[in-house]
Order: sequence, then C-alpha cells, then structure tokens
Amino acid sequence: MTERTLIKNLAATAEGPISVSGWVDTVRDQKKVQFVVLRDESGATQLVHPRLFNEDGTPAEDALADTISGLLAGTFLTATGELKHDERVKLGGVEIKLDGLALATETTLDSPIADDSGIDKRMDWRFLDLRVPKNALIFRIQTTLEHAWRSYWVEHDFVELHTPKLMASASESKAELFEVEYFETKAYLSQSPQFFKQMAQPAGFGKIFEVGPAFRADPSFTSRHATEFTSVDSEISWIDSHEDVMKLHEELLVAGFQAVKDKHGAEIEALFGVEVTVPTLPFPRIPLAEAKKVVAERGYEVPRHDDDMDPEGERQIAAWAKETYGHEFVFLTDYASSIRPFYHMRHEGDESLTNSYDLIFNGVEISTGAQREHRVDKLIEQAKGKGLDPEELDFYLDFFRYGVPPHGGFGMGLSRVLMLMLHLPNLRETTYLFRGPTRLLP
Repeated sequence: MTERTLIKNLAATAEGPISVSGWVDTVRDQKKVQFVVLRDESGATQLVHPRLFNEDGTPAEDALADTISGLLAGTFLTATGELKHDERVKLGGVEIKLDGLALATETTLDSPIADDSGIDKRMDWRFLDLRVPKNALIFRIQTTLEHAWRSYWVEHDFVELHTPKLMASASESKAELFEVEYFETKAYLSQSPQFFKQMAQPAGFGKIFEVGPAFRADPSFTSRHATEFTSVDSEISWIDSHEDVMKLHEELLVAGFQAVKDKHGAEIEALFGVEVTVPTLPFPRIPLAEAKKVVAERGYEVPRHDDDMDPEGERQIAAWAKETYGHEFVFLTDYASSIRPFYHMRHEGDESLTNSYDLIFNGVEISTGAQREHRVDKLIEQAKGKGLDPEELDFYLDFFRYGVPPHGGFGMGLSRVLMLMLHLPNLRETTYLFRGPTRLLP
C-alpha cells in the first residue's frame, strides 16, 4: 500500500503513484470527465477520472465513475492514482489521475449548515463547521500562539503548573461560582488560578505560568463572554511594581504575534483579509484617570458613578492609542481600589488606587494584571474592607504567614486575543466548543 501523503506536500512530490486521504469537498460529475476536490487537514487537491467509453462512443462499464457519481460532500476516503504536475490546475498546480477510491465512511446526508448559516446553527454542527479552511486555521494559529508563549516562558526559566479546578471556596467573586456536588460536601469550579499561582511564590518557584480552563457563572450573552474559557496566567516574584508585570506581558505578546505572523501571516491575509501586526515595545501606558480625560476630550463621558472604564470608553482610548502611537494595544493603569480585588497592592500614600492594569487590544479588554499585596496584615485589612471574613480566607492567608517575596502577575483570555487578532465579531468563532448560559452541547 502506498504511504499516505499530506496534500500540502504534493507540490514538492515527484510525479508518480500517490495516495491521499481526506474528505470530499465537492464533486463535478461531467459527461466525459469527473472531478473531485478532496480536502485533508493540510489543504485541498483535485482528483480526476476520465469516464470510460466503448469504441462506438457509448458509456462503458465504469465502477469508479459510478462510485464518484454517488459521492456526497463529507465522505471520508483514500484516493490512489498518478500524481501529475500541471500549472494550469488552480489547486496547487497538481492533480491526481485516479486509479481507485477506498471509502472509509460514506455519508448519505447533505450538510445541515451552509455558508450563510447563522452562528448558533453553526455551533450546533461545530464538527462540520470546522471543516471550513478559514475556521480550521483559527486553531492552527492558536497552536502557534501558545507554542510561542510556552517557548518564551521556558526560555526564561518559568515553571509550568496545572492548578486544581475544584475548589473549596471562591477564588474571586462569590457571585460567579458554579457549585457542584463533591461527595458529602460542596465544591466550586475555579474562576481563576489566582490563589494557587500566588501559592507558588512562597513555595519559591519564582516564575510560573499556566494555560488552562476557568469557569464563570456569568449570565452574559455578549460577543466576548463565555461560562468556560481558557485562561493564560503568569506570576513572578521579586518585582518592584506592576510595571515589571506589564513588561513581561508585552514581551510575551510580541513573541506570540511574531510567531503567528511568520507562520500564518499570508494565509490569514488571504482568508481573513487581516494583516497581523507585531506590536512594538513598549506598549503605550496611561493611568485610568488620565484616560477618562482623553476619552472626554474625544466627546464621550464615562458614567461618573463608574470607577471602571466602560466598553465604549475602552474603544475610545484604543482609538486614541492607535492615532497617537500607531498601536493596537494600550495599558490602562492605576485602577481604583474600590473595583479591584482585596489582594491588589494599593498605592503607597494613596489607598484609593492600586498597582494594577487592564490591557486593551483593538478596543476590548483582554487581561487584568497587578502587583499583589504580600504583607499579611495589609491583606487582612483589605479583605475586611471588602466585607470578607478573614477566617474564610485562612488557607490563602497561610501562604503569607510563612514569608513571601513581592510578586505580581496577570490572567488573560486566550479566545479574546484570537478574536481581536483576526478581527472577528464573536468569541464563539475562536472557541473550539463554546459554553454559554444556554449552550452545553455539543
């Protein structure tokens, strides 16, 4: 049996016997010749079969032609034949003159989705939706992005952790917890690895990272929220301020974007009409109070009762960063302590502000980072100020009672980064299998 060749390698393969495997994309069943476009995980190619005729011009018995005539899109098969190079062929300048087809699984159904199907219908049939080259490419980009990030971390002596996703208590907001039965008690799905990545600092790990699932019982139906998502987290010791965390964050993103541009830039431009821009260092930085003034000067007032920056404000400050610095990213820094978790370090001399930031990418927040408070007495004081009972946080506070270095880190949504990189309208497009308030299948 001829060894399988990936379609992407056909152009560099010499003419002769060949075997390819994949699924039927389209069939053109003509009177004198049949064409099948076969697609695999690497690309598409054209299979050709000239029909057989008797000497008098009548159709001859032709089992292969009958098989091709019965093919439906989606049928998985192996094709054997002769590889021919022909620059006139649009699909890679090659085609395969068929000797035979071996059907692995034969479909008898037409696809329930079409090019104009809505996103909910497409999500119902996600495994078919992902056969579309544009949609499949997203997850090759994701693989390249994660690999580049992991390479950066490993080259800089970070330790990879896998923190538990079943927790005895809330890591952040009690209002966004999924509660599950856990033997004779209750457990909660982790909203964030926050407490556990901080635990690595008194453990002496120094620098850590994790890419893993997180869960938020948030009943949002926006284009950028999910109830289960992949969180990209990092935490480092011996920092002087949140500036050290921002430096790590921007260097990591540059490494990832450069890798994506190098490997997929041309394909992204062809399929998405988007040029991947590798951001320059350093990213623009602006304190939140100043950012609100800039936004106001642009004609938009962030609601006065809101200590945060609202979505329209984020879009406006992103437009300002693009116009002023030619940059798709901007750090908003120095958030009010009223809207930040108790473990964010406060400004020295101004308890109303924190050593924290949000990172805005193409008008949308993708990450929150901060210097953490490492002094246990201050942590207890700040927890009480948030209405929390320190006794319920005792296991967390123990991390700090035995000594911990100054540290900080960030958490970032993977699907959001991809969505904004590719200028897509919805997080569902860049999530393999989306989970939201009304979706648990497939």
